[in-house]
Amino acid sequence: MLVSAKDMLVKAKEGHYAVGQFNINNLEWTKSILLTAEELKSPVILGVSEGAGKYMTGFETVAAMVKAMDKSLGITVPVALHLDHGTYDGCYKCIKAGFTSIMFDGSHYDIEENVAKTSELVNVSHQLGLSIEAEVGSIGGEEDGVVGMGECADPDECKRIADLGVDMLAAGIGNIHGKYPEGWPGLRFDVLDAIQQKTGVMPLVLHGGTGIPADMIKKAITLGVSKINVNTECQLSFAEATRKYVEAGKDLEGKGFDPRKLLAPGADAIKATVKEKMELFGSVGKA
Repeated sequence: MLVSAKDMLVKAKEGHYAVGQFNINNLEWTKSILLTAEELKSPVILGVSEGAGKYMTGFETVAAMVKAMDKSLGITVPVALHLDHGTYDGCYKCIKAGFTSIMFDGSHYDIEENVAKTSELVNVSHQLGLSIEAEVGSIGGEEDGVVGMGECADPDECKRIADLGVDMLAAGIGNIHGKYPEGWPGLRFDVLDAIQQKTGVMPLVLHGGTGIPADMIKKAITLGVSKINVNTECQLSFAEATRKYVEAGKDLEGKGFDPRKLLAPGADAIKATVKEKMELFGSVGKA
């Protein structure tokens, strides 16, 4: 049974660990992440970007797959199905499709419009028992065509959005989607600390979890980060394992071309990456 992300993140904040959001792209991603979460007894959030949702033929298809898979695999740990970087319209589509959590990314609007739209979506989400994430200050890099330079959020604006009743807040602190470039200066812990002071018990979200050094991840958790998003790292792991399988000629041996065999090494690589991250985030055994 899928749940909202609210309770798992409140527990994470209180317990000084973080829950991983691992974005899904297809059946293999979903299955690998769910099985790993169950094996490690870790709560987990399945993230779906609007681009990935479109690729999988729509949010209703995604929700139906995840709910059926959660049941058929006998998953007992808390699982939230979460829209990642949702538009205003995308949020309503996911609410209708049966997602249990949404993120409204209003960071590209001026603060007044961000506040108005976020406030509306908070009311709708909470009436239906969904959790909602908001964003202040764009996250660096590119995700589904949304480009940000990694600006740092204004702590006062963070408090204003947090006070609307959102369940979690993503604040830009120099983090970047995708691979981190050479010379990246690192996370701005002074900004994160200032945001934490303004927002109090609000669980904070770190986007762009791929490539951030482990010591920075651990420090961010001590400063109130309770949810960490990972996508690129699973994609890179999957691609590398699949490449090795093909370059070794395994797809030419017997029925090695069968997609169930062709994609198996990549699926195992995703499991290994998710396990590594859950151990780093401290969520193992917290379900």
